[in-house]
Amino acid sequence: MSRTTHITQVATIGIRVTDQQKATDFYVRELGFEVRRDVPFGDGRWIEVAPPGATTTVALVPEGVPTGIRLVTRDAAADHAHLHARGVDADAEVLRMGPAVPPMFAVRDPDGNSLILIESS
Repeated sequence: MSRTTHITQVATIGIRVTDQQKATDFYVRELGFEVRRDVPFGDGRWIEVAPPGATTTVALVPEGVPTGIRLVTRDAAADHAHLHARGVDADAEVLRMGPAVPPMFAVRDPDGNSLILIESS
């Protein structure tokens, strides 16, 4: 089977939490995860946790921020064009917010689950 996209890994799985600090405490204290990222994001924070040594993280997402699976791609524009041409339910265009934020776009699977493709080399 030939490669159809440039997706290389599952980066982050976003889950909705009602209290980010309480959720962080649970994952760190009870499950032994480590905090990989904790930065301001909108009215809250963007927090990612993971087991030591893991490459995939869990994002503890506050209300109002889309959940879903974040996938790493080497070429967001090429994947967007390919998936759009195949009729996949995808954002109208690749989101480009400047040099500090990598190009990204979302697709929805047949059940409406959101997959966000984020470009990274």
